[in-house]
Amino acid sequence: MNRPRLSLDLLRGFHAAARHLSFTRAAQELCVTQSAISREVRTLEEQLGSALFRRVNRALQLTRAGQDLYGAVDEALGLIDAAAVRVAGAVRTVSMTTTVALASTWLVPRLPRFTRQHPEIDLRLVASNDMLDLDRERIDLAVRYRPPWVGSGPGEKLFDYQQFPVCIPEVATDPMRPLRSASDLPLHVLLEFENMVYGKPWYDWRTWFEAKGIRGVRPSHTLTFSHYDQVIDAVLKGSGVAVGKRPHLLAHLRNGSLVAPLGEDGIATVGAFYLELATGTPSDSVEALVAWLQAEARDSSHPPKN
Repeated sequence: MNRPRLSLDLLRGFHAAARHLSFTRAAQELCVTQSAISREVRTLEEQLGSALFRRVNRALQLTRAGQDLYGAVDEALGLIDAAAVRVAGAVRTVSMTTTVALASTWLVPRLPRFTRQHPEIDLRLVASNDMLDLDRERIDLAVRYRPPWVGSGPGEKLFDYQQFPVCIPEVATDPMRPLRSASDLPLHVLLEFENMVYGKPWYDWRTWFEAKGIRGVRPSHTLTFSHYDQVIDAVLKGSGVAVGKRPHLLAHLRNGSLVAPLGEDGIATVGAFYLELATGTPSDSVEALVAWLQAEARDSSHPPKN
């Protein structure tokens, strides 16, 4: 069977009529006459060999065929219109990448503020722990973690990466097992996060113990996770004590759902996050995103609360 070649004008007329269930309102939207919409729909029905609308008590309803066509046309026209806007330059797209943990815990919750400030910019976020090549992957900028052993490199530092024990308030103040110092940790379940960083195995608790010069701690039990959002979910449910990260957990620390029971004594700085740009002159949209990230980084500069 030959596939009917449907005119985009006919489909737009049908789409408006189906959305409003009114030829009159569709005609007003498209600035044509009601009879023009009626002719377009009739022509489309003849090409398809199926009725798309029916009259029921003076009201217009879609037939089953009309419902099927409307769903497909609505999606297709949405894609076409969005692409046309992008090509015309009305909406500008900026691509950025950062680690999975920072994206999910720090960046994504803050993005509504960026959208409100810059509705003209679309953001494409690539969350990855890999060191993606910005030019090859066509990514405009990256917020990269750089551990202490890597040394200097390109980019501007946004914020230090700090670690410290965190738990819910009830765990910290448990009268049977209060958590006031590192010597109390063996009494608690430690929630471990394992990952690969720059090709090396990474364990949150091991990194924190080494940074603080603490040896020989054997917890009552350990639960190990491969995703940091799983660690956060477990610690919020009172499953144990986790290694908190700043700026990742700022919102939880500020609203009191999590506490840092060791205070300043528990903080270990284990590197920093840096802002890197792709080669070439950044566009106005990229510069707007950079300025916003810098402002959010300043907001994240406060230390965790007890």
